Amino acid sequence: MAVTGWLESLRTAEKTALLQDGRRKVHYLFPDGKEMAEEYDERTSELLVRKWRVKSALGAMGQWQLEVGEPASLGPGNLGPELIKESNANPIFMRKDTKMSFQWRIRNLPYPKGVYSVCVDQKECCIIVRTSNKKYYKKFSIPDLDRHQLPLDDTSLSFAHTVHISLI
Repeated sequence: MAVTGWLESLRTAEKTALLQDGRRKVHYLFPDGKEMAEEYDERTSELLVRKWRVKSALGAMGQWQLEVGEPASLGPGNLGPELIKESNANPIFMRKDTKMSFQWRIRNLPYPKGVYSVCVDQKECCIIVRTSNKKYYKKFSIPDLDRHQLPLDDTSLSFAHTVHISLI
């Protein structure tokens, strides 16, 4: 979808907005049946959550697919409908955007900075994060750039590594 096509689909979408718990929530219903929900911090206007939902082939509404932000925690003791809880030691991959950049954060990867490699795969239009010890590999695209049909630029890619220590 070209830039003008995406902007036109945003203009034609049915929109609903509300303020709740310090967040501005905007819901878009597109003519093709897709739904997008966004949540912004009311004070800073920072995008906190963006998620999509698409109808299945039989017309039933699918599950929400998170594009930006962290999944809502179910709370202690609540295992959700699957009745299985993922280990909190597994890597957590999440997107957090700012006004100037797209950011991804990967938590629970205990290796030093020199082990990581971050590169752009121009052929598949995606970014690859891997470790030299072959313990982690993640390939992902940027849906915002895909919607606007913009290429990935190697020179715009940067990588930072931080170690967080929590004391209980």
